[in-house]
Amino acid sequence: MAAPYAHAAADAVRAPDASVPTSAEPPARSGRLALLALGVGSFAIGTGEFVIMGLLPDAARDLAISIPEAGHLISAYALGVVIGAPLLAVLGARWPRRNLLVALMAVFAAGNLASAMAPAYLSMLVARLLTGFPHGTYFGVAALVAAGLVPRERRAQAVGLVMLGLTSATLVGVPIAATVGTWLGWRSAFVIVGALGALTALLVWHCVPFVPADRHASPLRELSALRRKQVWLTLGIGAIGFGGMFSVFSYIKPTMLELAHMPAAGIPVVLALFGVGMVAGNLAGARLADKALMPTIGGVLVWTALVLGAFTFTAPHAWLAAANVLLVGTVVALGPALQIRLMDVAGDAQALAAALNHSAFNLANALGAWLGGVTIAAGYGWTSTGWVGLLLALGGLAIYAWSVLDMDRRGAAATA
Repeated sequence: MAAPYAHAAADAVRAPDASVPTSAEPPARSGRLALLALGVGSFAIGTGEFVIMGLLPDAARDLAISIPEAGHLISAYALGVVIGAPLLAVLGARWPRRNLLVALMAVFAAGNLASAMAPAYLSMLVARLLTGFPHGTYFGVAALVAAGLVPRERRAQAVGLVMLGLTSATLVGVPIAATVGTWLGWRSAFVIVGALGALTALLVWHCVPFVPADRHASPLRELSALRRKQVWLTLGIGAIGFGGMFSVFSYIKPTMLELAHMPAAGIPVVLALFGVGMVAGNLAGARLADKALMPTIGGVLVWTALVLGAFTFTAPHAWLAAANVLLVGTVVALGPALQIRLMDVAGDAQALAAALNHSAFNLANALGAWLGGVTIAAGYGWTSTGWVGLLLALGGLAIYAWSVLDMDRRGAAATA
């Protein structure tokens, strides 16, 4: 097994600066402010990613396109995340991390403002694609910075606090932005998100400690992550095992309306329950990952298989299904654990590996939604999304087992 990375903020270790507190003993107040600033950025990104889903009919009407065509705006953003995460992580390898975060949020803010002003469908597609570029790199670099602000045994909790902004966006940011978009026009929602992005850039600049860039950093060194088998296995766990959540949640509204016969007024409650589950899962998963990282990853995958498999039986019953949706939201507990795992196996290629984690999650989003749609279209019914989720969770568990066996084999070889 490759030796675990000694600390998340490698450049802070290699090039300490007297004016910057060490990661082991950060002043409590400045550390909390830095985590808050990073969390505001994840809140902005979460709001910007999901708000369009509730405004698709308005956007379609204004842009003179069909709702399915408007749905491509969601796909364009996800594609931007997948492409932009590795690209910007490699290009920004020599940048001080605080400066890179500020630049990423400036691009995110500009992209949302461009989305608000896009005059036609094509320009809107391009704006959404480019807006997605900073997403993965921001989360990856913010996770590295957050982990560097706390002792090693609290890294996952620090990452979880940053991710809390993303999960909170489903509860607070998206409903508020969607409501304003309904009142003032769908474009106003992107103005709000752009303003949040600009605010994040200012907060990060003032609250996150400056650490000089690692003088040994280079795009080539970041690309070395792609030669590490454990990096690919960890990304595979996320891309496959996390996809089940999206196979169920992508079709939750029609499932609740048509199968469970829930009144339309109950749908916001179900969505809120999903958000509550995400917040709880994120916090619990981060705490457990700090105590036992690999067992947490395996345990969450087993939990994922159970709650998604259960959905096939609870889906026809409105309130049982609603409670199950809350449990499905807790699957997000996998996020902080996989982020820390990538830090441990990526060696010196920290930024690229951390950013690729979010590319993997977006691939999971696309894969889960697509497979769920395939089974529904094939006539297997709305409950089939639960079976898809169960199979994807088992696929993630198989990759996890492969990863553990590979670690054991490497450890035995090293001992020999």
